[in-house]
Amino acid sequence: CVPAVALISLSFGGAVGLMFLMLGCALPQYNQYWPLFVLFFYILSPIPYCIARRLVDDTDATSNACKELAIFLTTGIVVSAFGLPIVFARAELIYWGACALVLTGNTVIFATILGFFLVFGSNDDFSWQQW
Repeated sequence: CVPAVALISLSFGGAVGLMFLMLGCALPQYNQYWPLFVLFFYILSPIPYCIARRLVDDTDATSNACKELAIFLTTGIVVSAFGLPIVFARAELIYWGACALVLTGNTVIFATILGFFLVFGSNDDFSWQQW
């Protein structure tokens, strides 16, 4: 029952985040679709950590260089996703209101991705690795 509720709430969070992104692009006063480039960051952000989890054995409690590198790369991708709309707004490619909507969408989407890894990231019966 808990994974079903978690999955429904995570999908709702993803839909709300994408709604903010689309509002930042498609509202008549903004009408610029440059912010859609952050979709690449949404796709790229979980990849380093997923690869590191496959390569690293989690039995030891010490820090692992591969896992630390994956966290560093993921952090760089997330920071870039927040920086890109700000750069677009500073370059006057998009309006600041659209930038605020995209940044709100980024916050919701990345919180949803984090929630997915927290809920389905453990190695129990409902592991995301089974999918």
